[in-house]
Amino acid sequence: MVDTANALSSLYSEKSYTKTIVLTGALTPAIFKKSDAMFNLGAALTAVQTMKPGIYIAMSGQVFSFDAVKKDREGQRFVAV
Repeated sequence: MVDTANALSSLYSEKSYTKTIVLTGALTPAIFKKSDAMFNLGAALTAVQTMKPGIYIAMSGQVFSFDAVKKDREGQRFVAV
């Protein structure tokens, strides 16, 4: 997801951002009862409506700027850098 956000950022410079793009996902697919998919989708929808133009990642109730986040594979979460 971080790689995708970085690829999107290469399409235009920060000064020319006119859209708010929020990427999200889930550790467990939405069909499972304990999935975080719907929660993450809600966070992404909120972020896309309230954040200034730019590229973000919404996971686990947090919204990260694409260039200030990394995936912690051991902890199975995204963390700010």
